[in-house]
Amino acid sequence: MFGQYGPSETFKNVWALLLTKVLFPGARLVRRPFYLRGGKCRFVYGEGFTCGYSCRFDLAGDGTPLIVGKNCKINDRVHISAHESVVIGDNVLMASNIFISDNSHGSYGDDPSLPDMAPDDRKIVTKPVRIGDNVWIGEGAAVMPGVTIGNGVIIGTNAVVTRDVPDNVIVAGVPAKPIKRFVGEGWLPSGKR
Repeated sequence: MFGQYGPSETFKNVWALLLTKVLFPGARLVRRPFYLRGGKCRFVYGEGFTCGYSCRFDLAGDGTPLIVGKNCKINDRVHISAHESVVIGDNVLMASNIFISDNSHGSYGDDPSLPDMAPDDRKIVTKPVRIGDNVWIGEGAAVMPGVTIGNGVIIGTNAVVTRDVPDNVIVAGVPAKPIKRFVGEGWLPSGKR
């Protein structure tokens, strides 16, 4: 782990490793800075949890709104906002600059918020987010409130996931749409059998 880094980066990693062992028992490595707003009591992580530089977890509401499974590797500058429930499965790999949220400022569906109201004054609306096992989320992706992502999914770079994604599918685009799915022993373009 340390052979690929220069002296300064090695020192930062050793310091982060020491703090990880004290503050996050069972985690592999939590790099600094790490922002955990709402407190550790609202965050549960599995064995082998790894977190990159400048990750920010905004946790509000009651209970434990953020649960991360075993062997999850979250890269740099990942922002997770969990007010009700964000559950991330085992062996999930996230690139950098990802946004995951179970909430928004206001409602834009059946009972819409008024556009002449400041966004900070609008009621926070929440919908749970679930991410399955063995999921890979690409650089710059966003996972929006109310989305369930199945097992074995790949989310393409800069994709915005606004709808549920079934197991073993690759999605890409804005909004994210299936482009391939795994069938038998290979990946097929979406729509092919």
